[in-house]
Parts: sequence; structure tokens; C-alpha cells
Amino acid sequence: MILQHKFIELVPPVLEEGVLYISVEYCSAIHKCVCGCGNKVVTPLSPTEWKLTFDGKSVSLNPSIGNWNFECKSHYWIIKNKVKFARRWSDEEIEKGKKEEAELKAKYYKKRRRKK
Repeated sequence: MILQHKFIELVPPVLEEGVLYISVEYCSAIHKCVCGCGNKVVTPLSPTEWKLTFDGKSVSLNPSIGNWNFECKSHYWIIKNKVKFARRWSDEEIEKGKKEEAELKAKYYKKRRRKK
């Protein structure tokens, strides 16, 4: 599956299937879940969330997108506009990943506070 990317200021009221909307101003990338469930996926762009790479032709998001709060629990990468599906995580892996992510964020912000 290939996603088209569109740089926008504001997210449109209706999302098109197969489009990754990118708002640099609001530091977000938004799309409909690629599994087809129709859920809106918001990936905040920040040092502790997702990183967007634009090479002038295509976009990539890192890390992978795990829709753990959706019924579908889809898990995939967006690399150079292509969706690469990842294996489904167990509930234990999801909880471990959430905990590790929270710890990394706390460590990042603690370090930033010390620099001020």
C-alpha cells in the first residue's frame, strides 16, 4: 500500500483514504488507519513522539505506528510513502512498550529541565 502525502495547515473535516496529511505548523501527521477500520490516526511530531523525514519526494515516520487503543490494533511503518505492516503485538508487548515509552519521555523531559 502506498500513501500520498499532503502538506496542509489545518486537517480537513473529512480524511481521504490513503492520504497522510502533514501539518508542520501544528507538528502533526494524520491519516485514516491503513487497516481499513476508518479510525483517525494522529501522530504528533516531536522529540519524544514521531519523527518525520521528507526527502523532497516521499515521507517516512519513525517509529512504527501501533494503534493499540483501536479494536484493530494495527501495527505498521510508513517508509518512503509505503506502508509496511509489522507483526501484531501481544497485550503484554503492548503494555511493555507503553511503559518503556513513558520512561523515555520522562527521562527526556527531566534532562531538559536540568538544562534550564
